[in-house]
Amino acid sequence: MLKRLLSDDTPRSRVLAALLIAVVLGLAFAPFIFPGVKALSVAAKVLVFIVLVASFDLLLGYTGIVSFAHTMFFGIGAYGIAISATRLGAGWEAMAVGLGASLAVSLVLSFAVGLFSLRVRAIFFAMITLAVASAFQTLASQLSDFTGGEDGLTFKLPELISPSFEFSEEPFLGVSLDGRLLCYYMLFVAAVVLVLALLRIVNSPFGRVLQAIRENEFRAEAIGYRVVVYRTTAAVLSALFATLAGAMLAIWLRYNGPDTSLSFEIMVDVLLIVVIGGMGTVYGSVVGATLFVVAQSYLQDLLKLGSAAASDLPWLSVLLSPDRWLLWVGVLYVLSVYYFPTGVVGRLRTRASR
Repeated sequence: MLKRLLSDDTPRSRVLAALLIAVVLGLAFAPFIFPGVKALSVAAKVLVFIVLVASFDLLLGYTGIVSFAHTMFFGIGAYGIAISATRLGAGWEAMAVGLGASLAVSLVLSFAVGLFSLRVRAIFFAMITLAVASAFQTLASQLSDFTGGEDGLTFKLPELISPSFEFSEEPFLGVSLDGRLLCYYMLFVAAVVLVLALLRIVNSPFGRVLQAIRENEFRAEAIGYRVVVYRTTAAVLSALFATLAGAMLAIWLRYNGPDTSLSFEIMVDVLLIVVIGGMGTVYGSVVGATLFVVAQSYLQDLLKLGSAAASDLPWLSVLLSPDRWLLWVGVLYVLSVYYFPTGVVGRLRTRASR
């Protein structure tokens, strides 16, 4: 049953399986294991990035396409929820309309970008998508009547998933049973369903063709596969999943702006996570997103403790200053690439096969 649920794509490593189980259980019981607003926000961000990175890996890891427009579709999903909730009110219908509209816009844009751009070679396609993403970010900043401009949009959602709504006055295991908790588990269920759907896609005959195109485009074309059609379809599917990830982010934050969902820094983070977790594997997005987001969120706190502990050594205390957390993120990234060139998942699977 479990093997079928995973589309016959098992971890193939006991260490990886244990790591994935730990991540899933940690996210499933995060509100009870890690109490506090920050811990819950970090867990929610992990869920969003798992879906976002897995959707990007469908392009990069399985198809070999480098696209810098992925955050554009991520932002479309977030703005769809934000604009609909602002214009139509805090209702489930508004959320449905916003989600449907954002998916439709992403479908049209991804089809257009894919159809007209995938005929060119890798670096030129990457440059085209970078230009499109930059233009869209500028457009979102300028259309302040719809998007709120640089200030973004703050909106309300249905009362059932708002922090002020309480299901019970008595806490359960020390955790308040409120709308915020329900909202988190909505994101958790959505992330699980979307990851399982991506596993189904990449392990289907369609996914095998994408891998064949990645390995040898000319051979795939020679045996009868229409490469442009498959690449365009992969680009559209990837964009739709990224749009859903953006909607998840907007639902959690109840706010969206250009820097929140359209920033190029998000694209850089996605690239780093793909490399850390491992390209060409959905499980890499789960492991990579968890490691990166947790490190990004708590590294400053760890450095603060380390700096205080090394107060007797001024040079070490300065080096461990929380202000230098980006330096240590870079060091950790270099070490991960050096010791895990195929990503954490790739390295664990290779070791298990030996």
